[in-house]
Amino acid sequence: MIGGGITGLAAAYRLLELKPSLEVTLFEAAERLGGVLRTVHKDGFLIEAAADNFITTVPWAIDLCRRIGFDDQLVPTNSGSRHAFVVRRGKLHHLPDGFVVMAPSKLWPILTTPILSPLGKLRMACEYLIPRRRRTDDESLAAFIRRRFGRETYERLVQPLVGGIYTGDPDKLSLRSTMSRFADMEQQHGSLIRAMYKQPKRSEQGSGARYSMFVAPRDGMSSLVAAIAAKLPAESIRLGTPITNLERTERGWMLSLLNAPEPNAYFDAVIVTTPAEPTSRLMEGINEELASELGEIHHARCSIVSLGYPRELISHPLDGFGVVVPAIERRRILSASFSSVKYPGRAPADSVLIRVFIGGDCQAELADRADEELLRIAREELSQLLGVRGEPTLQCVSRRAAKMPQYFVGHADKVSRMRNLLTRHPGLQLAGNAFDGVGIPNCIHSGEQAAERLLSTGTAGSATPNECSSYSR
Repeated sequence: MIGGGITGLAAAYRLLELKPSLEVTLFEAAERLGGVLRTVHKDGFLIEAAADNFITTVPWAIDLCRRIGFDDQLVPTNSGSRHAFVVRRGKLHHLPDGFVVMAPSKLWPILTTPILSPLGKLRMACEYLIPRRRRTDDESLAAFIRRRFGRETYERLVQPLVGGIYTGDPDKLSLRSTMSRFADMEQQHGSLIRAMYKQPKRSEQGSGARYSMFVAPRDGMSSLVAAIAAKLPAESIRLGTPITNLERTERGWMLSLLNAPEPNAYFDAVIVTTPAEPTSRLMEGINEELASELGEIHHARCSIVSLGYPRELISHPLDGFGVVVPAIERRRILSASFSSVKYPGRAPADSVLIRVFIGGDCQAELADRADEELLRIAREELSQLLGVRGEPTLQCVSRRAAKMPQYFVGHADKVSRMRNLLTRHPGLQLAGNAFDGVGIPNCIHSGEQAAERLLSTGTAGSATPNECSSYSR
């Protein structure tokens, strides 16, 4: 197993879960597991360096938590204020109740929202009459929404929500690879409004994301990482051991190691779970076409500024879980998440923890600014948007340079080509967020599928100890 992020850990555990007799070794270049997932506890605050929760509408993450006995550590979002805000002309407004990422499910909140002009609301209503698209090729998220709902709905509602999820440019992102549910709605019902109204009605009030469907580990994402790692044999994990080369030999798959007792190790099967760029480098000597496909996957850069304030310094009621900022507002942040409002235990009593996202593909240059400038930008934006007065009691910068893969138009075809190329190399599997989804559940599912594919082909555990699977410990 190459890579000790959530994908690699899930793959390793799945292999041993299905075939306990396997000898599995997990190599991680860093001195800790988890990849971008990292929790910091400081001065009573719980700070996440990357994702701070995951969705439960797909089963893979919650199912893994149950299998390792971690599900009792998961906490739901706070039941009150399950709303999000959007900025319009420097002011925060509730997203219309029932507006779910790309489509409305309720009429009255759309009619009364100050976010859209009367003409914008009229154009949105016309979506009901827009014919379904006849072409079957992929299109961008932006093109899809402008075609169905008009430019204003895209700029004021959809772009900031999608930008907050993918830190990307919806004009480049693939509809099929990111929000295929809405493409299916159009084809099945002819209208997204019609499709949303035909769905079973939920009792939950809210906007943006369905917040009741999200959970977070009580003690942070690092506790989930530790819980999975604890299910693996301690001797199977090799930290601080980068893999510099991978090639097929007569003895099996040979890994070239740094910081190890022996320079090479041999295995009968390998799962590579590192991000697209390092995976591409490992594939160069195996399949140039596969390496090229991986190398073309673009990643967005984003930095997170976490700020802790005494509650009394913030004039806004914070009666929601966060705010997204349309690019048309020309501000310097993508979004802000009110972490301590969403989940308990994120800040001391009478304090607030806010995570500010800066950068993304639409403002890539901002993500690379020095820490002091990022902190200044975040403080100034919160002062203007939330009425924050005074200095934070905690401030922290987490950089996620080139960590969020962007599924551009045609991504599904790219993934299909890569998987076809991979069939030429028995005993080799690739997994991770470069393929079918960027969220924690998707990464877990990707790792588990890779493990199951290896076992189904009979390549894992097929060699004798004298032939492969040898690594001097």
